[in-house]
Amino acid sequence: MRCERCQKPAIMHITEIHSDAQYDEHHLCEECWRTYQTQPEPAAKPAPKPANPSGLEEHEEALALNERQCDHCGIKFVDFRNTGRLGCPHDYEAFQSELVPLLESIHGTAQHTGKKPKRLPETRSLLSELARLRKQLAEAIEQERYETAAQLRDAIRQKEQH
Repeated sequence: MRCERCQKPAIMHITEIHSDAQYDEHHLCEECWRTYQTQPEPAAKPAPKPANPSGLEEHEEALALNERQCDHCGIKFVDFRNTGRLGCPHDYEAFQSELVPLLESIHGTAQHTGKKPKRLPETRSLLSELARLRKQLAEAIEQERYETAAQLRDAIRQKEQH
C-alpha cells in the first residue's frame, strides 16, 4: 500500500472514527505520519452526501461489511479493522475476501513461505534417521567396511540437502 500523500510505502494505517457509520482511513509513510500528528485536529465535518445512487450503494456495502461477523468467535469485521487483531483461526475463512487483498498488499503474497518449525514430525523423523545413519557410518569405519561407509556417507549427504 502507498502513502496517500507522497506515494512512498505506507507504514501507518489510521482509521478515524467519527460515528458508527462514518470513518476516515489514512495510509501514510513515516514522514507524512509525523506531519499528520503535528497538525491540529480539523473541526468535525458533516457526513458526506453521496453524489449519485452508486455512492449510496457503496456506503451501504461498507456498512454491511463492517457488521459481518465470524460464526465461531463473534468478532465483527469492524472490530478487526479497529484493532488489527482477529479473534480465532476461523476468521481467516469468514473474512477471506477482504483479508487476501490486504495480506497481498502488505506481504506481497497471501501464502506463507517461511521456515518450518523444528518440532514438525517429519523433521523429527529426518533427524532420527540422520542420527541412525551416522551411527552406522561410525560402526562401518570402525570395522573397516569402507564401501558401506561410502554408501552411508552419500546417504547422509543426500538427506542433509533436503
